[in-house]
Amino acid sequence: MKVGVFIPIGNNGWLLSENAPQYLPTFELNKRITLEAERYGLDFVLSMIKLRGFGGKTEFWDHNLESFTLMAGLAAVTTKIKLFATAATLTLPPAIVARMAATIDSISGGRFGVNLVTGWQRPEYSQMGLWPGDQFFGSRYQYLAEYAQVLRDLWGTGRSDFKGAHFAMDDCRVSPQPQADMKLICAGSSDAGMDFSARYADYNFCFGKGVNTPQAFAPSAEKLIAATARTGRHVTTYVLMMVIADETDEAARAKWEHYQAGADQEAIAWLGQQGAADTKSGADTNVRQMADPTSAVNINMGTLVGSYARVARMLDEVAEVPGTEGVLLTFDHFVEGVQAFGERIQPLMKCRTGADSPVPSQVAAPARPERLAA
Repeated sequence: MKVGVFIPIGNNGWLLSENAPQYLPTFELNKRITLEAERYGLDFVLSMIKLRGFGGKTEFWDHNLESFTLMAGLAAVTTKIKLFATAATLTLPPAIVARMAATIDSISGGRFGVNLVTGWQRPEYSQMGLWPGDQFFGSRYQYLAEYAQVLRDLWGTGRSDFKGAHFAMDDCRVSPQPQADMKLICAGSSDAGMDFSARYADYNFCFGKGVNTPQAFAPSAEKLIAATARTGRHVTTYVLMMVIADETDEAARAKWEHYQAGADQEAIAWLGQQGAADTKSGADTNVRQMADPTSAVNINMGTLVGSYARVARMLDEVAEVPGTEGVLLTFDHFVEGVQAFGERIQPLMKCRTGADSPVPSQVAAPARPERLAA
């Protein structure tokens, strides 16, 4: 099973809690995490794009780097690990994304791919005058399909004359073309989203569900298998999980309960408000799950809490779900979390036997992330 890290391009990672680590995103922090992931033989890192945060006492995701420029920098300081940036497709024409991706492909030596998002949080785009209206919720995957087709044309032949409802290319050209096959990611969970992934993506990301229920995402993987059976393409599932691990189950559970006790209710309320804005029948269940107040302290992603051995066993269970190729991991403490994964969890995982992970060596003290002002 492939393993990647969802690096913290936004402040505080993925915990909406006053009791969680409070830090600003920096290039140095993300470089340290990525180099540690590469050192332990992890397969990829991915950065999201977030253009407006949730506020609250923790100013959650109010402070963000930009995805493509961050990954270009990481491409220059890494040698093996694969890198994925996220394109907010309402903000960047596909021909520009095609050229940016070809540039980072050149920097990385063919280790780059693109995650496409349609946009679900209206204020991210309306603040710039780029929101096309709430009718976009119902047509966003048609928009994304045209967008992806233009990308495929330009990366495949260097030219596009595509004409559609949203884009009209006129002998559009991009050169040089990528040296490696450019992989596309989507995170669709609705019928429209799954259909898009089955037609245009290489990987579909889905949310894990619940705490210590590693196979609860299986219906999403099954749905993708059914969708790809109709298109005849090979597209696999990657599941998003948070790991909170420690020496014992009790110590890990205490950390998780501490984070929950400090939940930033104001930021969580904003998340719920924005998640409810999409009332169209094609609304992604990923967005609905994120906005569910039940466990929004970590955006309701699947959460693996326990000893290093227990987390390893649960990740092996993830790998057993048909159609699943990998996991995308987040951590409460990212540098320490990647190190613990490489040294204490990965060696115990049956599904990582033979992974290109070096023998653990003495690890330098992690760089202290920049703290938010009080």
